[in-house]
Amino acid sequence: MELSWRRVRVPLREPFVTAHGAVSDRELILVSLRAADGLEGHGEAAPLETYDGVAIDTVARALEDCRPVLAAYPDAAPVADVLARCSEATVVAPALSALDLALWDLAGRRVREPVWRLLGAARPPRVTVNLTIATTDRSSAAREAAQARVDGFRTIKVKVGVGDDAGRLAAVRAFAGPEIAIRIDANGAWSHDQARAALDALEPVGLELCEEPVHGAATTRRLWTEVGVPLALDESAHDPDAMTRPAADALCLKLGRCGGISGTIDAAMRARALGYDVYLASTLDGPLGIAGALHAAAVIAPRRASGLATLALFEGRPDPLPAVRGAIAPAAGPGLGEGLLDWYPR
Repeated sequence: MELSWRRVRVPLREPFVTAHGAVSDRELILVSLRAADGLEGHGEAAPLETYDGVAIDTVARALEDCRPVLAAYPDAAPVADVLARCSEATVVAPALSALDLALWDLAGRRVREPVWRLLGAARPPRVTVNLTIATTDRSSAAREAAQARVDGFRTIKVKVGVGDDAGRLAAVRAFAGPEIAIRIDANGAWSHDQARAALDALEPVGLELCEEPVHGAATTRRLWTEVGVPLALDESAHDPDAMTRPAADALCLKLGRCGGISGTIDAAMRARALGYDVYLASTLDGPLGIAGALHAAAVIAPRRASGLATLALFEGRPDPLPAVRGAIAPAAGPGLGEGLLDWYPR
């Protein structure tokens, strides 16, 4: 298999503000694997250094480390075998994720089947998703919440630890209505004491859960016993301590951190065995990354809304995987689905 890749940069409609800082555009790596017969599979790497600590140059070097491994494998080699050998060449998870996506896409196109069917699912998933609000402005948050209700979303996620959290959440609740679940995400902005005080103050709004109130499984586990709001690990989902015993109610998994579809399914099964609830999310991925999560969801079947409705945040790009009444299905066609490559700038 012949590897090729290129960087692309795509602007967001508005800055996406979190406790990690503001993101105004996304740089991704589009990956292609070409078989000897000309068939191609595609994937993407979506590192976000402020979130996962992985620089895009590191991902590029990791992909090059895998080039000779890929060249040595026959076109129809099992995905697990090829990825295992690539894992010996690099441990950079976003690079492995991009290759995993491309390998599954190629495998599906070879047999003209969607990836969800190759994974053993009986039917295509229809994944319930949340709308994410990442503005610091109260009136903008209220407007987005009202539109989410009109559009049929049943869960809204609000970034917190970035300003007037109480005011924005009160506005979101007022405009979303009482029946919509509100999830908050602090991205580890708080210390233990700050998190405890903030959650006690925000709980009356009615919260489904709080993602990553503090950093680290041990600190989250302590907080978990002291507050009434359910907690989820996000950035700390890959803390080794999180997989020794539960540290929260739920785990938020992302393909780029897990090494792709294969790694995400494995992580979800191990997490559920420990008693975690599991759902999926995007780190402002492009459509190949979102598609990979949707196919993985056919096996994982998350019960909570997943944070995959993020393609609408980009400026001037078509959304090939739009949310309809608060849910997203994979694109039709073999592999990861047709029409996804049109999204990426030439």
